[in-house]
Amino acid sequence: MITLKNIRKTYGTLDAVYNVNLSVEKGGIYGIIGRSGAGKSTLLRLMSLLEKPDSGEIHYGTKRVDTLDGRGLLIERRKMGMIFQNFNLFASRDVTGNIAYPLEIAGFSKKFIKERVEALLELVNITDKRHSRLRDLSGGQKQRVAIARALASEPDILFCDEATSALDPQTTREVLALIKELHKKLLLTVVMVTHQMEVIRAICGHVAVMDAGKIAEEGAVTTVFASPQSDAAKEMLYGEHHVPS
Repeated sequence: MITLKNIRKTYGTLDAVYNVNLSVEKGGIYGIIGRSGAGKSTLLRLMSLLEKPDSGEIHYGTKRVDTLDGRGLLIERRKMGMIFQNFNLFASRDVTGNIAYPLEIAGFSKKFIKERVEALLELVNITDKRHSRLRDLSGGQKQRVAIARALASEPDILFCDEATSALDPQTTREVLALIKELHKKLLLTVVMVTHQMEVIRAICGHVAVMDAGKIAEEGAVTTVFASPQSDAAKEMLYGEHHVPS
């Protein structure tokens, strides 16, 4: 379980994340949704230990992790994978090279890396693209490479920051189906940040709606979508000018 207690992050005079409390169940798929500037990507960076909160606590299970530095922080980061909207792949490397990169940095043997990369290529169904350059791949194929790379170190948690925003609807459905399959097969905990309601509907069990750095509403997706209580949730569901009274 990931637990956040009274998390706050300020940039200058802006409270990007303010007094956030939430819990992500181990093995679940948790969505964080909000409009641009709501603070959802900042919250994800805090949850994934890419940034430290100004105050509050972050726990993975019973272990507090926001205070970690050095080797302890590195060990925790290796337990998680991250995928992004813009893929964050290396244009100078082919598909195999991109997937192998985190394993090379971690110092694994060439034999292990080769075997692991082959297994990952099969896992995300792009074995025929192993030597392709990025310029020759579609957006969906690039995201599959990014997913394979994120899973290279066998993480427990997969963080997704607007992972489908750059994809067309059909490719979005395919990538979400893959993430759902991997979640089940690998027993992953998945945290998804998105502004797309259809992504939350398709894959998430629980959702937090963010507004101005705060959690406006949180709960089971079926409950929040059936009967939204906050203005932020109603705007996401019905549109700014169509909020039921």
